[in-house]
Amino acid sequence: MTTIADRRTTTVRPRRASRETTRKWIVGSIAIVVSFVVFLVPFAFILLQAMKSPADANELGFTLPEQFQLWQNLAAVLGSGDGGILRAFLNSTVLTVGSVLIMVVFSAMVGYTLQRRPSRWNGVINFFVLAGLIVPPAIVPTIWVLQGLNLFKTMGGMILIEATFGLSFCILLFRAFVATIPKELDEAAVLDGAGPIRLFFGVVLPLLKPVVITVVLVQSVAVFNDFANPLYFLPGADNQTVQQTLFSFQSQSVSQLNLLFTDVLLITIPPLVLYIFFNRQIVAGMTSGAVKG
Repeated sequence: MTTIADRRTTTVRPRRASRETTRKWIVGSIAIVVSFVVFLVPFAFILLQAMKSPADANELGFTLPEQFQLWQNLAAVLGSGDGGILRAFLNSTVLTVGSVLIMVVFSAMVGYTLQRRPSRWNGVINFFVLAGLIVPPAIVPTIWVLQGLNLFKTMGGMILIEATFGLSFCILLFRAFVATIPKELDEAAVLDGAGPIRLFFGVVLPLLKPVVITVVLVQSVAVFNDFANPLYFLPGADNQTVQQTLFSFQSQSVSQLNLLFTDVLLITIPPLVLYIFFNRQIVAGMTSGAVKG
């Protein structure tokens, strides 16, 4: 027979469940509103200024443009400096592709070696890996080294700089994910006659696809949006990257805010497209090592 206490318990449980559902809905709604304010409102402000005329954009108001001039502003930005913007996009693309390729290959190798083949040097290597995340880069000594190697003001030297600054973060990601791969796969490949190179590139690297995608996307956005390092290590008008083109429309003597925000809009589009289409792969790669481990 059902007692009065049992009836009360069955009545209280649905109430608690409904309260928890309401609470989750409220928290989710607040998170959506905060995300909208933090991310979408600044982007909407940039888009509005890029649509305006010079006089209207100089007011920096969050209002609709009196005259729609987005296409005229885009044409003016792309044609400024004798095609300097297009050259800057090409430089940023070469820099991003080259540095991210080095990061993926070398950090995957180092992460695999640290995880699979422990030695007495692992502690020292881990110390330098963590130091790469904590210790800020030394600008002047780095320039001195690049000058000694004849790599200063060259794209090759800049690629090595970007790759070096991103290796520590990538090594930690790859090492965490390699720990989730069974060692039996390595042993089976060795028994089949696979050497170290074939073992890594033929067996291990394809299994690292989630982390590879994460590293490629995160580091591509970081390198593409980097402003300080190209400013220090890759000076010169012909070596301009997309972030440095912002100086062309805003200085002490020149103020073209409509073109400045149009340039910002062009620079924002590639990283934004990457995050929109690959955000699930980024989250999966960042959390897979922690979840599976």
